[in-house]
Amino acid sequence: MGKGAGAKQARRARRSAAGDEGINPRQACPCGSGKRYKACHGAPGGVTEVAVARPFEGLSAECELVALREFVPSATVQLKLASDPKRPVTLGTVLPLASAGLVRGDGDEAAFIGLQVQTRSLDISRDIARAILWTQDANPGDVLSVVSQDDEHTERLQDILDVDAPFEPEIHENFNWWLAPDAEPTGDVALSLERANEAIMPTQRVGDAAYWTLAGDKAYLRWVRPEPEEELMAALARLSAAGGLTLGEGSKYAGSFRAHGLLVPVWDLDNEMHAREWEKPVAELGARLAEALVDKPLTSEERRARDGLIGRQVTIR
Repeated sequence: MGKGAGAKQARRARRSAAGDEGINPRQACPCGSGKRYKACHGAPGGVTEVAVARPFEGLSAECELVALREFVPSATVQLKLASDPKRPVTLGTVLPLASAGLVRGDGDEAAFIGLQVQTRSLDISRDIARAILWTQDANPGDVLSVVSQDDEHTERLQDILDVDAPFEPEIHENFNWWLAPDAEPTGDVALSLERANEAIMPTQRVGDAAYWTLAGDKAYLRWVRPEPEEELMAALARLSAAGGLTLGEGSKYAGSFRAHGLLVPVWDLDNEMHAREWEKPVAELGARLAEALVDKPLTSEERRARDGLIGRQVTIR
């Protein structure tokens, strides 16, 4: 057997073992890495551990968590744990020095975990759960730089959160919430706070998991959607073919990207309009989208629209 045939047979074996026999090697890898399958899990000697493609699946806040993880600069949420915690925990998008967790000192003892952090495992949900559990036994002033990858804690967010509790992020215009009231930053924290505040882009939540952002002279709306991608793309295609894939005057559908197993449509917006002016258009588009989520074949015009929309997709996670 030639070398090429042996490599193909090995790839087939790996696909079969992973249940991925029907995957097109040129398609995005199901692990969510953003690479083509043939360059990731389908590559000879490639990755063998499978990443969790939808780490927040099963949580009512899945879409919000994806948004906070990927593109919301400064936000906090009070977490509701399934059992009574030793100390309350606040989830923040970013913590000082990109830490995974911290407990304030100076008698405050407020516990925070960071969502936008580097992770060592292939399951973000498990890493964040480990950070939450760390805060319960940490001492005031302790900082968790990177989540430990020990095998002692195997719980995931789905195991330790009250999955049905309200999850409403508070959006901030800076990162001053890092500090206890009346506290003054010093040293590395002061430098990190200054840099973070200088880099922040104005952001507002204008609907469930829908966020307006002003980036320089451009404004965007990014909207994390919970529907399976195939169903959502069909609905977007129906709206596009009917001229309804819009937020009204001053808006234009730009495309979409995938993040943590979900699709995130994006619109370019008039940067002179206030964020709150988009709340009603977002609600109206949401209603049209709900009506378009029907189980019926696409027309030829709708299929052409879908092909055009698919051509503007990318994967970031």
